[in-house]
Amino acid sequence: MQDKFERVEKKYRLTEDQYKAFIKGMKKHTRPDTYPKYTICNVYYDTENYDLIRRSLEKPIYKEKLRVRSYGTPADNGKVFIEIKKKFKGIVYKRRICTSASEAVRYLRTGLIRLDSQIKREIDWFIKRYDLIPAAYIRYDREAYSGTEDADLRITFDRNIRGRNWNIDLRGGQDGDLIIPEDKILLELKIPGAAPMWLAELLEACRIYPVSFSKYGTYYKQLIGEEPEIPEREAKKYA
Repeated sequence: MQDKFERVEKKYRLTEDQYKAFIKGMKKHTRPDTYPKYTICNVYYDTENYDLIRRSLEKPIYKEKLRVRSYGTPADNGKVFIEIKKKFKGIVYKRRICTSASEAVRYLRTGLIRLDSQIKREIDWFIKRYDLIPAAYIRYDREAYSGTEDADLRITFDRNIRGRNWNIDLRGGQDGDLIIPEDKILLELKIPGAAPMWLAELLEACRIYPVSFSKYGTYYKQLIGEEPEIPEREAKKYA
């Protein structure tokens, strides 16, 4: 299991037509991942006043967050990842440990877990620094590719991005409100260094340009009324 990541991440919002053109153009340079399509579920932890996401939205040079991630809805003994994600001067650093869904919840409540490592001690420090609680559940369906010339290049497409601030537990199912319209797709590029020339040329040909976008940040702004709710959003009574 890879437990450390360091890379540049770029995000783009696509229409369906841009997605089709981009997929066609990248075919000879990429291949589907071992698991090409899957659902990612996250629980973001924050302070009661949302200090972490509010600071992140101010676009500081350095920002950090803690989340628990699963692939699909886990059972109590299902595998999840507790992750610290940091960004400094445009470089993303991610460090994570793996445990069960039930143990992750207990650990983040009590600080007790049946493993020890340097990364676990970093997470301990993060938990002690902030009085964290489960703040939001975010899920999305991902389509993933890697480069054929550079296996460290990853290209992902996220659809059906949803969030909820009730039943904030990875084991609680995948329902939630749409964060962006269903006909919009989020493209993410994970690049260990400079982007290859073919990729830069393809983005330009498809008129695809980078955006500043945070799934958790966009959902938070919708909750407090700073981000317009999308027309397709279902009515919910927030707990």
